[in-house]
Amino acid sequence: MSRTVGNKPLLIKLTFLAVLMFSFAIFVMPPLYNLFCDILGIGGKTGSAYTAVDVEIDKNRSVEVQFVAMNNATMPWEFYPKDSSVRVHPGESTKVVFYAHNRTANDMVGQAIPSLIPFTAANYFHKTECFCFNNQPLSSGEKADLELVFIVDPDLPASLNTLTLSYTLFDITNNLNGNLAVLN
Repeated sequence: MSRTVGNKPLLIKLTFLAVLMFSFAIFVMPPLYNLFCDILGIGGKTGSAYTAVDVEIDKNRSVEVQFVAMNNATMPWEFYPKDSSVRVHPGESTKVVFYAHNRTANDMVGQAIPSLIPFTAANYFHKTECFCFNNQPLSSGEKADLELVFIVDPDLPASLNTLTLSYTLFDITNNLNGNLAVLN
């Protein structure tokens, strides 16, 4: 019995250490990671909504933009781009559509997270409209066409001729604290 009492301070310290490490990983690491990626220009983040400005379309150049869609391991939806790639002239606005289908018997909410390769092109890829800006609620069995409108900046380095935009779709239904009112 005295052996158990002697381990109690160690157990308290280890529990405190575990809680501290968990808190650091959840609350401190994501902002630090984002800051690190922003400073170094890595990570392929394409940013938030871009307000289109009048730019001259470079008709002498075309860039291939490829699209990839995948589900997080816990996301059961069907999700894919309707076109796997498009050729665009830098400066022109282009619209593409992704397809989503909630194949489950439950109402769910998804959130798409984009990434662009090569990472150095992220500053030259501008989304004026994107389904990734908002949560995507779909009722059981519901299907949706999700639109993306983008512009490849004419200042894109000439060495970059192919960009790959990837979306990962996450199930965030449980993150809404049971509030599925967004489906209505």
